[in-house]
Amino acid sequence: MKYTSHSEYLPLHKVFVNPVSNAFFNQAKVDREWKALNYLARPDLIGAKKEYRAFLKLLEAAQGNIMSMAPDDSLSLDAMYCRDASIATDHGMILCNMGKQARILEPKMHRSVYEAAGIPILGTIEVPGTLEGGDVAWLDGNTLAVGLTYRTNEAGIEQLKSLLTPYGIEVIVVDLPHYKGKSDVFHLMSILSPVDEDLAVVYSPLMPIRFRNLLIARGFELVEVPEAEFDSMGSNVLAIAPRKCIMVEGNPLTMAALQKAGCEVYSYMGGEISVKGGGGPTCLTRPLKRRLQ
Repeated sequence: MKYTSHSEYLPLHKVFVNPVSNAFFNQAKVDREWKALNYLARPDLIGAKKEYRAFLKLLEAAQGNIMSMAPDDSLSLDAMYCRDASIATDHGMILCNMGKQARILEPKMHRSVYEAAGIPILGTIEVPGTLEGGDVAWLDGNTLAVGLTYRTNEAGIEQLKSLLTPYGIEVIVVDLPHYKGKSDVFHLMSILSPVDEDLAVVYSPLMPIRFRNLLIARGFELVEVPEAEFDSMGSNVLAIAPRKCIMVEGNPLTMAALQKAGCEVYSYMGGEISVKGGGGPTCLTRPLKRRLQ
């Protein structure tokens, strides 16, 4: 069996998570931090744990090897969104430098986890560069799209290119709009979720024309998320296998469009763990390996 890190849609084989119990710790910590982290509302710890258990069951049903990161009370609530602090490649992990200051310690924790597991480190994004994993998405095995956002800057992208170009990987830069400004959670994967080699969930109103046309030219069919389902994370969809995916409950139009495109769709209630913090199912996972078919 062969595996790759260069895919967003192949069958999940190995994935890291940082459970809500690790990130939230207790209600007192939640109460202290949620406003400063720009959550939409105060998460309820009991409800969050219930939602996370349901989400984890969906992941477990995908038959992937799920590994948990270690609890670390020095990290913020956002540490649950473990995709953001590192990027998986076939040549080793890339440790990010977070654009959100409150998350600056997360890559150090990721390093310790990977080193303990014997997972090689390809490189680290250093100051003045910033880069977050939610801003990158594999379009195919040799093409990585990266969003230029308030969380990922030009210096970080240049460092990413220097790490990947020697391996023949093309890095496509996607200039994203200001939208709600620096304090908002707005990554490339807020508007793009590949769910097969030729199918992607998108929110076109915030997508650059050049990049949208590029996706179409590369043969992607686009599942369009309606405006009413953008804030409820309709465009943040985790593929656990080709056209088999997990999304946040409460996005019926997007779910129906996915099903019409031949997808098998599972959903979880994500009011506490996803919507309030702006992190959908892709954000809640750091896939390491997917199975080549």
